[in-house]
Amino acid sequence: MPRRSLFLKVFGTASFTIVAVLYVALIVAVFRNDDKPLTTLAPKGVNAQTIQNLVAPVFGVAGVIFVAVFGAVLYITWRFRDRDDDTPMPSQVHGNSVLEVGWTALPALILAAIAVFTVITIIKLEQRSDDALAVRVYGQQWWWSYQYDVDGDGSYDGQGDITTANELVIPAGREVSLTISSHDVIHSFWIPALNGKKDAVPGMDSHWKIEADQPGVYMGQCTEFCGLSHANMRMVVRALDPAQFDEWVANQQRPARSPEPGSLAAAGEAQFGNLCAQCHVVNGKFEKAEETPPPLLSGVAPNLTHLMTRGTFAGSIFNLYYPQQPGAPVPTPGDPTDASTPGDPGDALFGGTSAYPVNRVTLEAWLRNPPAMKPAAATQKRGMPNLGLSEQQIDELVAYLETLK
Repeated sequence: MPRRSLFLKVFGTASFTIVAVLYVALIVAVFRNDDKPLTTLAPKGVNAQTIQNLVAPVFGVAGVIFVAVFGAVLYITWRFRDRDDDTPMPSQVHGNSVLEVGWTALPALILAAIAVFTVITIIKLEQRSDDALAVRVYGQQWWWSYQYDVDGDGSYDGQGDITTANELVIPAGREVSLTISSHDVIHSFWIPALNGKKDAVPGMDSHWKIEADQPGVYMGQCTEFCGLSHANMRMVVRALDPAQFDEWVANQQRPARSPEPGSLAAAGEAQFGNLCAQCHVVNGKFEKAEETPPPLLSGVAPNLTHLMTRGTFAGSIFNLYYPQQPGAPVPTPGDPTDASTPGDPGDALFGGTSAYPVNRVTLEAWLRNPPAMKPAAATQKRGMPNLGLSEQQIDELVAYLETLK
């Protein structure tokens, strides 16, 4: 065998082997979960499992087809390569009718079967349970608000109904029926462990549902580009056992408590009324303004009545509580939350005291200069503006916010 041919053969074999190994490693890396918080391949609820039951066999069939076609191409390329000899050209034929009909009909039948099972899956995902918990969801630049119809009367702002932000608390094992819309631009609601995506469109209600099999924390992300801080528009779902959920609801229905007169928190409450209440609501203290926000502008801000019962803030990109662990580093102002470990409010979730300290470093940095922490267009009523607070005002406001349980 000529030296050049031997070199090309060795080089071709080595190149093919390297590419094949890298490709297999890539496939393995993609399908390994590795505790990724935003993966559709680890369903934790009925609806996500329904999607998985469709996707898994489709991936399997597609994988078999890919290997067969790619293998055939490689075989033909290698088998009929130019050998630098006098091998005659193979006879040329017009085609093989049986093969041509086969490779046209077989994909059509596969796609038809996938279409049938896709329609069945869509129908299942659209069905609603009679005892589902109804929650209205609004996407806003750049956070999510949630209104609970606790008494099931079809209204979301009645006596005993709940309004909260960023973190959706649900009972495990019970369907949650979502009515999704937007106050400004198009967003997309996605909790991959619990269901697929559903767009939040201004002026239109989209119906969706989620359900968690077990108590736990499930992460989500807005998946429709919605402006400057789209990547900073996260969400957290906390699934509780039914008894804990009832305890959470009872605490959320309580109005905010008044700080002790003359305390630092009382001074912070006064600061809040002067500086923050025109946008933020604290039930029983600072209620929603009567004027209607103009079109395409949120004009509203997260309800802070029970802020400290949440583990995150600012679109769930920062932790409200910092785990007190041996050797844990002091948080740097503005450090984004690790997406896989949202802050844990502990007993503060039910109005009690958390075992973890409040992340004052990041909370104070947020009050000091919000646009530096999270890009926004505050002058256009999108995002929180820099109010130019003094350090004394920040101390007072943080003291007041810590009472909002």
